[in-house]
Amino acid sequence: MKTTYMILTSAFLGLCLLMTGFTLDTSAEDKREAKHAFTKHFRETLFDITNKAEFSVEILLDDREYKKLGRDVLGIVIHNSHDEDVEKAAIAIDFRNIDTGETAIPVVKEKGDGLYTVAGLNVLKEGRWKLTITVKKGTVEDNAKFLFPEVLKDRLPAGKYNP
Repeated sequence: MKTTYMILTSAFLGLCLLMTGFTLDTSAEDKREAKHAFTKHFRETLFDITNKAEFSVEILLDDREYKKLGRDVLGIVIHNSHDEDVEKAAIAIDFRNIDTGETAIPVVKEKGDGLYTVAGLNVLKEGRWKLTITVKKGTVEDNAKFLFPEVLKDRLPAGKYNP
């Protein structure tokens, strides 16, 4: 009788441990999945997730939705793969005409809370343009590309996006 009781108790405890393992594994999977959810904050902005899903890039085209930009300045909001503001990153901008190779030399300044401003960049110029934004934070580097004027036609609504 004691042997049967010991076997049943051991089997029950083993089953409990097994179920706990499945639960832990599921919650770890949820955290991995949540790591790659990026937030687009504004309606009238451009948004993309970088090639390796290390960052999201949201481009504020004017000061209508975010008043701290100023005139003739673009805003770029950068988040990391945990959907947190990226501060003190190196931001490189390459804006070139696809047909002629003409380029612009923008000036990037950090404003804080993941916001960077870009002066000297007119994304509404005539022609076909490719804007490449490269973000480097520590040892992590990734980039997003926007093709103009096509990207202006299909803007995503504010919300959460996965790569």
